[in-house]
Amino acid sequence: MKLRPDGWVEGARRVLSPNRDERPAGEQISLLLLHSISLPPGEYGGDSIERLFTNRLDPQAHPYFREVHSLEVSSHFLVRRDGALVQFVPVHERAWHAGASTWRGRERCNDFSVGIELEGVDDGPFADAQYRSLRELVHSLAAALPLRDVAAHSEVAPGRKTDPGAHFDWTRLLGDLARGAL
Repeated sequence: MKLRPDGWVEGARRVLSPNRDERPAGEQISLLLLHSISLPPGEYGGDSIERLFTNRLDPQAHPYFREVHSLEVSSHFLVRRDGALVQFVPVHERAWHAGASTWRGRERCNDFSVGIELEGVDDGPFADAQYRSLRELVHSLAAALPLRDVAAHSEVAPGRKTDPGAHFDWTRLLGDLARGAL
C-alpha cells in the first residue's frame, strides 16, 4: 500500500464522493481521525455506506435512511470488516467527515485531517482484518504526510459523537504505530 502523488492510495478501491472540496491554502495534514459507521445501524456489507457518501442513498430502502439520506458527508477512507479498503476522496482534498470539531484548540478538523471510517458500531468489536488494513494504511499515510496525531471522532466532537466507541482497541493500534510510523 502506497500513497500516490495524486492523493490516492494504491490498492484501495476508488469511489469518488462529491462531498469534498479544497483544503485551506497552506494547511498541513497533521491528524488522522478515526470513525465507525454501519448502514443500516448494526448491519455490515452492502453498498449503503458508499451510497451515503455519494449522495445516492435511497430513503425508502430502510426506515433509518430517511433520517440520513440528505446528509452531505464523506470520508477519505472506509475499512470494511474484511479489511478491504475503499477511498472516496484524495487525501490532498478535504473530506466532510468531522463536522463541528476541535482538536488541541484548533477548530474545523476537516481542514487538517484525514478521515478513516471503520465499518462497525460503537458498542461492538472490530475485526482483525480491519486492524491489519488500518495499520498498513496509517503507515503509508505517515510515510508521505506530516501526521502528528491520531484521534477518535468522539474526541474532536465530544457530546455529539461517540465513535469509534469503547470497543476500539487503541492499545493495539498505538502499539502497531509505535513499532513503525507516527
